[in-house]
Amino acid sequence: MIRKSLEQFAIRFAVPIALGALTVGVLSVQQWQVESLPSAPFPDVAPEAGVELPVLWDDIGKRLVEAGVIDREKWLELYGSLSEEEKRLLDGNSPEKLRITRENAPYLLNLLWAFGLVNKNSILEEGEMSDPAYGGASGFASTGGWTLAKGSAMDHYSMHTFVTQTPEQQELVEKVSKNIYRPCCDNPTHFPDCNHGMAMLGLLELLASQGVSEEEMWEAALAVNSYWFPDTYQTIASYMESRGIEWRDANPQEVLGRDYSSASGYARVASLVVSRSDGASCGV
Repeated sequence: MIRKSLEQFAIRFAVPIALGALTVGVLSVQQWQVESLPSAPFPDVAPEAGVELPVLWDDIGKRLVEAGVIDREKWLELYGSLSEEEKRLLDGNSPEKLRITRENAPYLLNLLWAFGLVNKNSILEEGEMSDPAYGGASGFASTGGWTLAKGSAMDHYSMHTFVTQTPEQQELVEKVSKNIYRPCCDNPTHFPDCNHGMAMLGLLELLASQGVSEEEMWEAALAVNSYWFPDTYQTIASYMESRGIEWRDANPQEVLGRDYSSASGYARVASLVVSRSDGASCGV
């Protein structure tokens, strides 16, 4: 019972770091939502009012359930009860644009994770995920960690055509995904080995398939990453401020790149922010 509870907590709120890491070595999304955001010094980072994304979810949740990518019983066992918004995203049709908020960010993460994992795409079939040098696609947290499907995650991996891209749109997904990093690891979205990477890939596919411009894709990706990693981007915003750049004026493509949003890049930025803070606090 304890293990089951931990697994449920992990998949709902955690950042898987490696296969089998659903119960250990995780970061709590619930914790940063409650503790970090209300006192955030940079309100434009993951703003309380939420951010509208230039993309429609439509009935993809319902199709994920129908295809067995999401086992509805497992989903309800995990979440207990669903809000009206959560029910609509899972079972209905959402004709309005997605809006990410502090409250629904973890829920959207799981929905986009499911979608990114199974929507047929050459990135999953021919990219790093399927490279034998890395042990094959089944050995990552983004695949082995998805336990809410009927059958195994690999039964659905890149097996469903929920949306398609034109060659030009796929090229755009390739380009952008190679330059969006996440602070839980050093890999770009093109190598979606964790839940955040797979969810971001799913978001990019949706954006591209609906004709969203490259500029809007960068902006949407930064907004979403900021809700998934709010403390990280608060720190980056602090660093930007020290350079005389307000968050609203920051270049999303630059911020999402390796120098800022990868684990190593963020560690460097954080050390600079901390060292400046420490230096300022030495006086009386």
